Amino acid sequence: GYDLEKVVGIRYNVELRMDVEIGDAPERDELLKSVNYLSVYEQVAEEIQKPSNILENVAWRILERIHSAFPQIVTSTIKISKLAPPLGGKVEKVSVILSK
Repeated sequence: GYDLEKVVGIRYNVELRMDVEIGDAPERDELLKSVNYLSVYEQVAEEIQKPSNILENVAWRILERIHSAFPQIVTSTIKISKLAPPLGGKVEKVSVILSK
């Protein structure tokens, strides 16, 4: 079959909110007790490169992965949008929001 997304590429916009419990890390300026945002970015980038049939799967994999990597994340919400989806019309983006 002809997969238009593989030909034109997939572009995502990801908005991620994390509620974290980091104790006294802000007062002590302790990076190790905080969340490494570069690592979060890299994990998100890796997950959006993996094939998936639905946005909800991509979003859930991201949430699962960051919660596993950073147990100090108490709750998180992700909004992931597929930009210029191949829907045959003039749709700017489609989005899903998930929380964990």
